Amino acid sequence: MDDWLTGRADELSTRTLRDVLAVLRRSIEHAQRRDKAVRNVAALVTVPEGRPGRPSKALNLDQAKAVLVAARGSRLYAYLVLSLLSGVRTEEARPLTWDHVYLATESEVPPHVPVWRSVRRHGETKTRKSRRTNALPRQVVEVLEEHLHWQKPERASHGVEWTLAGRVFTTRSGEPLDAANVRRDFRAIVKKAGLAPEWTPRELRHSFVSLLSDHGIPLERIAMLVGHSSQATTEAVYRKQLRPVITQGAEAMDEIFDFEARRPRGEA
Repeated sequence: MDDWLTGRADELSTRTLRDVLAVLRRSIEHAQRRDKAVRNVAALVTVPEGRPGRPSKALNLDQAKAVLVAARGSRLYAYLVLSLLSGVRTEEARPLTWDHVYLATESEVPPHVPVWRSVRRHGETKTRKSRRTNALPRQVVEVLEEHLHWQKPERASHGVEWTLAGRVFTTRSGEPLDAANVRRDFRAIVKKAGLAPEWTPRELRHSFVSLLSDHGIPLERIAMLVGHSSQATTEAVYRKQLRPVITQGAEAMDEIFDFEARRPRGEA
């Protein structure tokens, strides 16, 4: 098994090799419980160093706008707008139901979406801190209202009853979206937008962080919006998307002292 994994290290990333080994270990554990195997040899194997994974990147503002324009009219449009403008993870957006989407202001509480579930095992979010409630930008509200408007008759035409507990995002037949559905449709949209086909849906979240950072939103605020336990996590995960802030002090002092140098003598 060591040789088998090592032989694939030139083709697979370290993360993929780790996942493959985990599957092998669980499979043999199942066999052991049924007396089909005596020893779990996969437990003795270590993960070899694989190919470096492709680093995630972020859409700049022009690219993000191009993607949204290309997505307009597609089934994935509302999904992309929500992901890009609110930072919801792709596994958090797919199980979202209408009873967890609040599109109107009630009791001075603005439109919002509680992110409490995902398609992960047991339906839990990635971590406890990932549970959060984010206000929805006006554009997201408008797009979701439009999405709801056409979803009701579409589901009725397929003989599916529309309910508040129903999924916000579905296939044409009303079935829940899976990761493959989203990746396939996203590739077509990215191609239509004139971008390279290598972009993935999870990079919408990276783009959300990058656009907020470029706009001057503090790191601790971004950490709260993306559901991280601390800004250190945000820094570690999205360090390439964050605007360097270490230069801000120097830039501010340059502006201050340049202003002082221009001030006429004797002016208080």
